[in-house]
Amino acid sequence: QVQLMVSGGGLVQPGGSLRLSCAASGSIFSIRAMGWYRQASGKARELVATITSGGSTNYGGSVKGRFTISRDNAKNTVYLEMNSLKPEDTAVYYCNAEIVGLVTYQGRDYWGQGTQVTVSS
Repeated sequence: QVQLMVSGGGLVQPGGSLRLSCAASGSIFSIRAMGWYRQASGKARELVATITSGGSTNYGGSVKGRFTISRDNAKNTVYLEMNSLKPEDTAVYYCNAEIVGLVTYQGRDYWGQGTQVTVSS
């Protein structure tokens, strides 16, 4: 069994910063890509950022230059550093990881619980 545990999030003023963390645990053989997605109220879920096991990153257009994704492979953890936050960044943020399990040795997508990020004065 594999779990993704998300921490961070909360209320921040415009221009502020927040850091999200997502730690994978359980019967893990390896972790391929990890990433963050978000869903604002009434909108579809959208890509925020992804990072491969080798460290290659990809960002959604609206967060480029403001958000930074990173990962610690030894800790099976992915981070999202969010700077210069705007009210339009308000959303529920979800962690995602493609994990190869010890039982099946096949990769599948896992999702963490969402965490609310609210940017408001």
